[in-house]
Amino acid sequence: MKTYSCLLVAAAMFAGGCQTTPQNPNPAKATDITVNFQDQDKFTDVRETANGGTSQFYLDVLGKFLKETAAARLTAGEKLSVTFTDIDLAGDIRPGQINDIRIVKDIYRPRMTLHFQLTDTSGAVVKEGDRTISDLSFMQNINPIGQNEALRYDKALIADWIRKEFTP
Repeated sequence: MKTYSCLLVAAAMFAGGCQTTPQNPNPAKATDITVNFQDQDKFTDVRETANGGTSQFYLDVLGKFLKETAAARLTAGEKLSVTFTDIDLAGDIRPGQINDIRIVKDIYRPRMTLHFQLTDTSGAVVKEGDRTISDLSFMQNINPIGQNEALRYDKALIADWIRKEFTP
């Protein structure tokens, strides 16, 4: 019986010590974050079919994910504006296939180009810049996004950028 309770205590201590991201006690709201897609029809690859145009569904998924993820890293009252100028989703849809299936291989890495501006509660610019984010080893990384979730590599790329750019 002692061994069993020691194992439970050890497991609880281990689980409690594994939290690497401190919780933001006063997070921003997702409504304080705006996401824009500049000239989205010229994006490298945000499509659902080989011959299709830019997928508004994919843009909506990425925009919503960015808002939710960034809100947890920002403080209430801060405002973030992100404008994507190019997106190349992980994988590629090869023409000539019977079904439009996105093939994900190491050579088709996710890449995004964006401009962002973070302002404080008074409206003063705290941080601003242009970034090109990419992950050459996206398939080898431990991905916190669910394995069956749509755009998981692309979401992981956004989450990683937010984590690095906006430290609490």
